[in-house]
Amino acid sequence: RLTQSQFQAIEIGERLLITPSWEPIHSIHAQRKRLVLDPGLAFGTGSHPTTALCLQWLEAHLRGGERVIDYGCGSGILAIAAGLLGATSIDAIDIDPQALIATDDNAQRNQVSLQTHLTRHRGLAPADMVLANILAAPLKLLAPTLEALVKPGGYLVLAGLLTRQVEEVAGCYANIRLSAWRDLDGWSVLVGQGKSADHHESIAPASRCFPQ
Repeated sequence: RLTQSQFQAIEIGERLLITPSWEPIHSIHAQRKRLVLDPGLAFGTGSHPTTALCLQWLEAHLRGGERVIDYGCGSGILAIAAGLLGATSIDAIDIDPQALIATDDNAQRNQVSLQTHLTRHRGLAPADMVLANILAAPLKLLAPTLEALVKPGGYLVLAGLLTRQVEEVAGCYANIRLSAWRDLDGWSVLVGQGKSADHHESIAPASRCFPQ
Protein backbone atom coordinates (compact mmCIF):
# COMPACT_ATOMS: atom_id res chain seq x y z
CA ARG A 1 0.00 0.00 0.00
CA LEU A 2 2.89 2.33 0.79
CA THR A 3 4.50 1.61 -2.58
CA GLN A 4 1.21 2.19 -4.38
CA SER A 5 0.68 5.52 -2.63
CA GLN A 6 4.13 6.73 -3.72
CA PHE A 7 4.09 5.63 -7.37
CA GLN A 8 1.67 7.52 -9.60
CA ALA A 9 1.26 8.26 -13.31
CA ILE A 10 4.14 10.14 -14.96
CA GLU A 11 3.65 12.17 -18.14
CA ILE A 12 6.61 12.20 -20.54
CA GLY A 13 6.50 14.91 -23.19
CA GLU A 14 3.37 14.92 -25.33
CA ARG A 15 3.11 11.25 -26.24
CA LEU A 16 3.96 8.96 -23.33
CA LEU A 17 2.43 8.07 -19.97
CA ILE A 18 4.06 5.77 -17.39
CA THR A 19 1.57 4.22 -14.99
CA PRO A 20 1.38 1.39 -12.46
CA SER A 21 -1.24 -1.24 -13.18
CA TRP A 22 -3.52 0.01 -10.38
CA GLU A 23 -3.63 3.63 -11.63
CA PRO A 24 -6.90 4.55 -13.42
CA ILE A 25 -6.56 6.29 -16.78
CA HIS A 26 -8.35 9.60 -17.09
CA SER A 27 -9.74 11.08 -20.30
CA ILE A 28 -6.97 13.70 -20.42
CA HIS A 29 -4.49 10.85 -21.04
CA ALA A 30 -6.47 9.20 -23.83
CA GLN A 31 -4.12 10.33 -26.62
CA ARG A 32 -0.93 9.15 -24.91
CA LYS A 33 0.86 5.84 -25.28
CA ARG A 34 0.47 4.09 -21.93
CA LEU A 35 3.42 2.16 -20.52
CA VAL A 36 2.30 -0.03 -17.61
CA LEU A 37 5.07 -0.72 -15.11
CA ASP A 38 4.87 -1.78 -11.47
CA PRO A 39 7.85 -1.31 -9.11
CA GLY A 40 9.91 -4.51 -8.94
CA LEU A 41 13.38 -5.92 -8.40
CA ALA A 42 14.94 -4.27 -11.46
CA PHE A 43 15.77 -0.56 -11.63
CA GLY A 44 13.61 1.78 -13.70
CA THR A 45 10.11 3.12 -13.06
CA GLY A 46 10.43 6.53 -14.69
CA SER A 47 10.50 8.43 -11.41
CA HIS A 48 14.30 8.69 -11.12
CA PRO A 49 15.84 11.67 -12.96
CA THR A 50 18.17 9.50 -15.06
CA THR A 51 15.30 7.37 -16.38
CA ALA A 52 13.07 10.41 -16.87
CA LEU A 53 15.77 12.17 -18.92
CA CYS A 54 16.19 9.17 -21.23
CA LEU A 55 12.43 8.88 -21.67
CA GLN A 56 12.19 12.58 -22.48
CA TRP A 57 14.89 12.24 -25.14
CA LEU A 58 13.20 9.20 -26.68
CA GLU A 59 9.81 10.89 -26.73
CA ALA A 60 11.27 13.95 -28.43
CA HIS A 61 13.41 12.17 -31.05
CA LEU A 62 12.00 8.74 -31.90
CA ARG A 63 9.77 8.97 -34.96
CA GLY A 64 9.13 5.33 -35.83
CA GLY A 65 10.91 2.55 -37.68
CA GLU A 66 14.17 2.86 -35.77
CA ARG A 67 16.37 0.09 -34.42
CA VAL A 68 17.09 0.64 -30.70
CA ILE A 69 19.47 -0.94 -28.18
CA ASP A 70 18.87 -0.52 -24.43
CA TYR A 71 22.22 -1.38 -22.80
CA GLY A 72 21.74 -2.01 -19.08
CA CYS A 73 17.98 -2.37 -19.45
CA GLY A 74 16.95 -2.96 -15.82
CA SER A 75 13.15 -3.15 -15.85
CA GLY A 76 13.13 -2.64 -19.63
CA ILE A 77 11.36 0.71 -19.38
CA LEU A 78 13.44 2.43 -22.08
CA ALA A 79 13.23 -0.49 -24.49
CA ILE A 80 9.47 -0.76 -23.99
CA ALA A 81 8.97 3.00 -24.37
CA ALA A 82 10.89 2.82 -27.64
CA GLY A 83 8.55 0.09 -28.86
CA LEU A 84 5.44 2.02 -27.91
CA LEU A 85 6.80 5.08 -29.71
CA GLY A 86 7.37 3.15 -32.92
CA ALA A 87 10.78 1.44 -32.87
CA THR A 88 10.59 -1.72 -34.97
CA SER A 89 13.69 -3.58 -33.74
CA ILE A 90 14.65 -3.54 -30.06
CA ASP A 91 17.42 -5.31 -28.12
CA ALA A 92 17.64 -5.11 -24.33
CA ILE A 93 20.93 -6.04 -22.64
CA ASP A 94 21.87 -6.51 -18.99
CA ILE A 95 24.39 -8.40 -16.83
CA ASP A 96 21.66 -9.34 -14.32
CA PRO A 97 19.42 -12.30 -15.26
CA GLN A 98 16.70 -10.91 -12.99
CA ALA A 99 16.63 -7.73 -15.05
CA LEU A 100 16.06 -9.72 -18.23
CA ILE A 101 13.19 -11.62 -16.61
CA ALA A 102 11.65 -8.31 -15.54
CA THR A 103 12.15 -6.84 -19.01
CA ASP A 104 10.51 -9.82 -20.72
CA ASP A 105 7.56 -9.74 -18.30
CA ASN A 106 7.06 -5.98 -18.67
CA ALA A 107 7.37 -6.16 -22.46
CA GLN A 108 4.67 -8.84 -22.64
CA ARG A 109 2.39 -6.78 -20.39
CA ASN A 110 2.78 -3.81 -22.75
CA GLN A 111 2.57 -5.95 -25.92
CA VAL A 112 6.00 -4.84 -27.10
CA SER A 113 8.21 -7.26 -29.03
CA LEU A 114 11.90 -7.20 -28.13
CA GLN A 115 14.95 -9.43 -27.70
CA THR A 116 16.83 -9.74 -24.38
CA HIS A 117 20.52 -10.61 -24.06
CA LEU A 118 22.76 -11.39 -21.09
CA THR A 119 25.63 -8.92 -21.71
CA ARG A 120 26.47 -8.03 -25.29
CA HIS A 121 25.38 -10.41 -28.01
CA ARG A 122 28.29 -10.96 -30.40
CA GLY A 123 26.16 -10.76 -33.52
CA LEU A 124 24.27 -7.62 -32.53
CA ALA A 125 23.90 -5.19 -35.44
CA PRO A 126 24.54 -1.47 -34.89
CA ALA A 127 21.45 0.58 -34.06
CA ASP A 128 19.91 3.95 -34.87
CA MET A 129 19.69 4.68 -31.14
CA VAL A 130 21.77 3.19 -28.32
CA LEU A 131 20.73 4.08 -24.77
CA ALA A 132 22.80 3.25 -21.69
CA ASN A 133 21.37 4.37 -18.35
CA ILE A 134 23.94 2.89 -15.98
CA LEU A 135 26.56 4.76 -13.90
CA ALA A 136 29.57 6.91 -14.72
CA ALA A 137 32.26 4.27 -14.05
CA PRO A 138 30.84 1.53 -16.32
CA LEU A 139 29.95 4.14 -18.96
CA LYS A 140 33.63 5.01 -19.13
CA LEU A 141 34.79 1.39 -19.36
CA LEU A 142 32.12 0.52 -21.94
CA ALA A 143 33.00 3.40 -24.29
CA PRO A 144 34.45 1.25 -27.13
CA THR A 145 31.60 -1.27 -26.90
CA LEU A 146 28.85 1.35 -26.93
CA GLU A 147 30.43 3.35 -29.75
CA ALA A 148 30.65 0.20 -31.87
CA LEU A 149 26.92 -0.43 -31.44
CA VAL A 150 25.96 2.93 -32.99
CA LYS A 151 25.41 2.87 -36.74
CA PRO A 152 26.74 5.76 -38.88
CA GLY A 153 24.55 8.76 -38.20
CA GLY A 154 22.93 7.04 -35.22
CA TYR A 155 22.60 8.40 -31.69
CA LEU A 156 24.28 7.43 -28.43
CA VAL A 157 22.43 8.45 -25.24
CA LEU A 158 24.20 8.06 -21.89
CA ALA A 159 22.63 8.57 -18.47
CA GLY A 160 23.19 7.65 -14.85
CA LEU A 161 25.83 10.31 -14.34
CA LEU A 162 25.87 13.38 -12.14
CA THR A 163 26.16 16.75 -13.82
CA ARG A 164 29.68 17.15 -12.42
CA GLN A 165 30.72 13.91 -14.19
CA VAL A 166 29.67 15.02 -17.69
CA GLU A 167 33.06 16.19 -18.98
CA GLU A 168 34.90 13.20 -17.48
CA VAL A 169 32.59 10.66 -19.12
CA ALA A 170 32.36 12.50 -22.45
CA GLY A 171 36.15 12.58 -22.65
CA CYS A 172 36.27 8.78 -22.76
CA TYR A 173 34.40 8.60 -26.06
CA ALA A 174 36.92 8.98 -28.88
CA ASN A 175 34.68 8.55 -31.91
CA ILE A 176 31.39 10.16 -30.86
CA ARG A 177 31.36 13.73 -29.64
CA LEU A 178 29.01 13.88 -26.65
CA SER A 179 27.39 16.89 -25.05
CA ALA A 180 24.87 17.44 -22.27
CA TRP A 181 21.32 17.46 -23.63
CA ARG A 182 19.37 18.18 -20.46
CA ASP A 183 19.87 18.29 -16.66
CA LEU A 184 17.46 17.30 -13.89
CA ASP A 185 18.00 17.44 -10.13
CA GLY A 186 21.78 17.24 -10.42
CA TRP A 187 21.78 14.47 -13.05
CA SER A 188 22.55 14.83 -16.76
CA VAL A 189 22.09 12.96 -20.01
CA LEU A 190 24.81 12.96 -22.67
CA VAL A 191 23.92 12.66 -26.35
CA GLY A 192 26.11 12.32 -29.43
CA GLN A 193 25.72 11.29 -33.05
CA GLY A 194 27.87 8.73 -34.83
CA LYS A 195 29.84 9.91 -37.82
CA SER A 196 28.35 9.31 -41.23
CA ALA A 197 29.89 6.63 -43.43
CA ASP A 198 31.78 9.19 -45.53
CA HIS A 199 33.44 10.85 -42.53
CA HIS A 200 37.12 9.92 -42.38
CA GLU A 201 38.44 12.00 -39.49
CA SER A 202 40.85 10.02 -37.30
CA ILE A 203 40.68 10.53 -33.54
CA ALA A 204 43.21 9.10 -31.10
CA PRO A 205 41.83 6.69 -28.46
CA ALA A 206 40.94 8.24 -25.11
CA SER A 207 43.24 5.82 -23.31
CA ARG A 208 43.27 7.77 -20.04
CA CYS A 209 39.83 6.36 -19.30
CA PHE A 210 40.88 2.72 -19.24
CA PRO A 211 43.29 0.68 -17.08
CA GLN A 212 46.74 0.27 -18.59
